[in-house]
Amino acid sequence: MTAAKLKKGILVVLKYFTLILGAFVSILPLVVCVITAFKSPEEYASTNVMTLPKSWTYVENFIQAWKQANMGVAFRNSFIILVFVLAGSILTGSMIAYVLSRFKFKGNGLIRSLFLFASLQVSVYQIMYTIGWINFLPGYIIMMCGTDIISIYIFIQFFENISTALDESAIMDGCTYFGVFFRILFPLLKPAIITVMILKGVGVYNEYYNANLYLQDKNHLVTVATSLFKFTGPLGNQYNYICAGVIITMLPALIVFILCQKHIYSGLTQGAVKG
Repeated sequence: MTAAKLKKGILVVLKYFTLILGAFVSILPLVVCVITAFKSPEEYASTNVMTLPKSWTYVENFIQAWKQANMGVAFRNSFIILVFVLAGSILTGSMIAYVLSRFKFKGNGLIRSLFLFASLQVSVYQIMYTIGWINFLPGYIIMMCGTDIISIYIFIQFFENISTALDESAIMDGCTYFGVFFRILFPLLKPAIITVMILKGVGVYNEYYNANLYLQDKNHLVTVATSLFKFTGPLGNQYNYICAGVIITMLPALIVFILCQKHIYSGLTQGAVKG
């Protein structure tokens, strides 16, 4: 065997070993979570995390997690937040990207850079506190609608791949800039919109820091991400309930992925940012 073939064989072995190790590291927490979710508190306390439960029909953990964590209210709030934040972010982000990509003016680059400073939490919290938007769901939604720079650049890159001839032809036919955007360009943004919905939607659904900071009323303004912290405390954590709650919160995302995976893959492929 030549040195080149030996080197190639070693690289192949290392590649598959890395992939298998990565898959194991990714799947192991989920396996532990499923096993723990079906154990009674007594069984969880007396066995290790990899010991299989005595009964896979023990669902008391799921019932208690749903009731004690107020997950019905959490899903309602998270759904409301998700719908309005995605709608607001897509609309504002695409319109900002349209202006920055189609109109060349002094300060264009500066405006793009200024979006990076929108995430300074101290100044944001001071503004939210001053105008009375702490523990105010519509205020939290408006704050979360602040379009992140990644979404804007996704729309900008997509706009740059659309010929300006479409804009010019529509304007020559008497269409306004708003008409050009909403009637001609916005319908062409479907792949970019799907990409932004995935990135922004996952972030909003899993958002804990901002939800815990601005929605401090854990009875009426709890979200999916903050609900499970009901089972944590200085005297210990109730991991059997936490794991059951994690599985409950994963189900909606899993169902959406299964039903929309064709559109998700298409959107990520066509709406990807090109270098």
